[in-house]
Amino acid sequence: MFKLRIDNVQYFVKKSANVLEACLSVGVDIPYFCWHPMLGSIGACRQCAIKQYSSDIDKTGKIVMSCMTPLNEKTIISIQDDEVKRFRKQIIEFLMINHPHDCPICEEAGSCHLQDMTVMTQHNLRRYRYEKKTHINQYLGPFIQHEMNRCIKCYRCVRYYQDYLDGTDLGVFGSADNIYFGRLEEGMLDNEHSGNLVEICPTGVFTDKIYSKNYSRKWDMQYAPSVCQYCSIGCNTIIGERFGEIRKVENRYNKVINHHLICDLGRFGFGYSNLESRPKYLKEKIKEKFIHLNKKSFLKKIKKIFNDSSQIIGIGSSRASVESNFTLRELVGKENFSVGVSRNEKKLLNFIFNLTKKRNFSIPSLSEIENCDAILVLGEDLTQISPRMALAVRQAVKKRYKKIAKKLKIPLWNKKAILNISQNKKNKLFITSLDTTKLDDISSWNYYASYEKQAEFSFLLAKKIRYFSVSNKKVNHFFEEKISLIAKTLLNAKRPLIITGSHSGSLSLIKAASNIVQAIRKYNENVNLILLTPNSNSLGVACLGGISIDSALERVILKKNSSLIILENDLYRHVPRSKINEMLKSVKNVITLDHIPTLTIKNSTLIAPCTNFFESSGTIINYESRAQRFFKAYDPNYYKKDYYVLESWRWLTLFKNIILDKKDKNFFFDSIVNNCSIKIPEFKKINLISPNSNFRIFGQKIARSPNRYSGRTAIFSDKNVHECQQPEDRDTMFSFSMEGNQPFNRQDTSYIPFVWFPGWNSSQAWNKIKTEKKDMSSCNLHLFPKNIHNKIPFFKNNEIINNINANWKIAPYYSLYGSEEVTQKNPILLKLIEPIYIKINKLEAMDLGLKENSTVTFFYLEEKFTFKVKFSIFLDKKILALPIGFPNVPLFLSGESIKNLKIEK
Repeated sequence: MFKLRIDNVQYFVKKSANVLEACLSVGVDIPYFCWHPMLGSIGACRQCAIKQYSSDIDKTGKIVMSCMTPLNEKTIISIQDDEVKRFRKQIIEFLMINHPHDCPICEEAGSCHLQDMTVMTQHNLRRYRYEKKTHINQYLGPFIQHEMNRCIKCYRCVRYYQDYLDGTDLGVFGSADNIYFGRLEEGMLDNEHSGNLVEICPTGVFTDKIYSKNYSRKWDMQYAPSVCQYCSIGCNTIIGERFGEIRKVENRYNKVINHHLICDLGRFGFGYSNLESRPKYLKEKIKEKFIHLNKKSFLKKIKKIFNDSSQIIGIGSSRASVESNFTLRELVGKENFSVGVSRNEKKLLNFIFNLTKKRNFSIPSLSEIENCDAILVLGEDLTQISPRMALAVRQAVKKRYKKIAKKLKIPLWNKKAILNISQNKKNKLFITSLDTTKLDDISSWNYYASYEKQAEFSFLLAKKIRYFSVSNKKVNHFFEEKISLIAKTLLNAKRPLIITGSHSGSLSLIKAASNIVQAIRKYNENVNLILLTPNSNSLGVACLGGISIDSALERVILKKNSSLIILENDLYRHVPRSKINEMLKSVKNVITLDHIPTLTIKNSTLIAPCTNFFESSGTIINYESRAQRFFKAYDPNYYKKDYYVLESWRWLTLFKNIILDKKDKNFFFDSIVNNCSIKIPEFKKINLISPNSNFRIFGQKIARSPNRYSGRTAIFSDKNVHECQQPEDRDTMFSFSMEGNQPFNRQDTSYIPFVWFPGWNSSQAWNKIKTEKKDMSSCNLHLFPKNIHNKIPFFKNNEIINNINANWKIAPYYSLYGSEEVTQKNPILLKLIEPIYIKINKLEAMDLGLKENSTVTFFYLEEKFTFKVKFSIFLDKKILALPIGFPNVPLFLSGESIKNLKIEK
């Protein structure tokens, strides 16, 4: 720790910080623009000026930029000196000369860093009386609105986009005082993290276009801390709601996971929550038509179904919370509970679960990935399935500069100096994949092959690491050379990382990754392995155990008078139609609980509309086995009195109570969590993730709305001028109003529902809230901690590559927009989903007489599939690459063999 004297007050600050960051960390305000903790310092805006003194004797001092000033053991500065205050006030006046007078109509107003800094410097008078420069704005796609006239030339946007993301389609043009930030030509920004420009930009140059279509001021929205559900990472987010609609999703700082950034899918993928076509009413299907039911009639029918059925099978879902799946398992019994995936998927999921549970290796978080110095990715296209992880890998590859900076004693915040000296020296990244990926530009070597060949290659690599001096005579010289290179790189690394997962559908690839890790462990216990799963709560469902969907449907078919309860799942994604149709002929009743319209709902007997994750509280378990809690932003029934939408765990508890003739209506989220922690060994600490509903700060709950909230009375003013009573949240420590406390100055900062600090209304308030002492992660609880004494065996490759086989093999590929189930219902994202193509090796396709965009068909279990053809020069022969998970491209096709491929004329 260093001593820092600020205006004759002494503080103790961390050694590595520059003066600006040190001042912010101890609660002292200094205005700034170009600095960002993620991007470092360049001293461009000159706004963070302070006066520095050389010693106690020095009374004159000199004006310096605090972001570019390193700390020494006795730093003496002044922020309130009259000369430096005038300097800062003049700087912001220059920056504001061409800025439009549009705060009342600007979407950033009220959450604008420029506003905050203008007020902080007390600049309140415009003296410029001449014509302002104006710029033509660009179309940057459906997510981001461009308003170049608000720019103050801080350069944050291009430093983020070019230096951090390695993006090439956004830049700066012009010179001197004629600067323009944009693209060479209009068009959607290519990068999957471009939406963060909305928060990176300190003004209103880049704003959220989706938010602007249904806009509310920051203080007129209700918020909740949440966790993104679209991949297995679980990035922390803030959900903003108004009038029963999700308006905005923002990043929630978490120092071990996503810190300052989320991907565009997580930021803009919420549109399905506001659909008019979502299930909203209790319904029963009679003679192929649905009729509405009231709650009493519905529960009576549920009771009758349970009494009359020979067995009740429950199908869970990895897009439902731990609590909902647990409640379903309690309702139907462990032996009748399904994990909600196909037999093949379950095999992969069980293997990953057991390997994670018994792990003797580290599973890094996103921030820990960035410190790995050699990475091998096996069979996963990270940019399409977990873009935030792909960005962490990108940072890890570039972070070789850390060693150089340490050697030359350059502080890490001085990013430009480090980048200039490091001359793009990078850590090693190796990728095996089906086809090209967006990380290929930073990889040292790529191996394009079928998943079977990738597994074979990986097993050989594991063998090479294990017995390094032994060469394999069956492998050609080129591959032997590459295997040796990768083996040496991984063995020489301090923190090697292997990434694979279940998206390839290859169990052999996961086994090979495990072998590589166990081989490295002989030399280095610091080895890391990431095993990605398809959904946010895949590991959580695996903890509960259960049968596959295939087994569940087989039981229903075999036993007459069976009934089925389906929890937030669409059977048609996992099982062929022929099998579902056979089941529907045999089953007595199908009860479905869901929040999106699906084909399964259309074929159900009873429908119970449930809340989505924006409207409910629950727990998910991410790929690290990290348990995280998310909280509902609002109660949908408060705004729509004719709705009857409940959390799925609440519906299932109601079912259980009505069956057991219990009249107890007072069941709460805490009781479900506590029951889960008692009955499931893996979840014994799950009730420690967050404070329970009894938590108070000075006797008050945490407010979901800012204290400036002004629109509560107006919500139902068309019906009644009197203010409606707010709903009571008896499940969490939050209140549905502005009445309550805020945890900004406490240890509980991970439960901040919206980001704000006195005088700091923008997202830059995070730099005032977060400190080294505070735990910013929503949960640091890992269900399965590392145990170095556990022994994991070396696995054999049981997959034989048959080069003579005339059949075609379906191999899955993925897309960020289209593969994920719930976001397919988002009207805006639907427009971004690429046309569905089946990819074929170019030479093989030409031999068959195919052309680009030709149409091919094949049958699988009596179901016909038709696709346009796209060529690939990297794809193996006899491989049909399909965008698995896309609309009408079910998951069960992955890995299947096709004999009857036909060309449509």
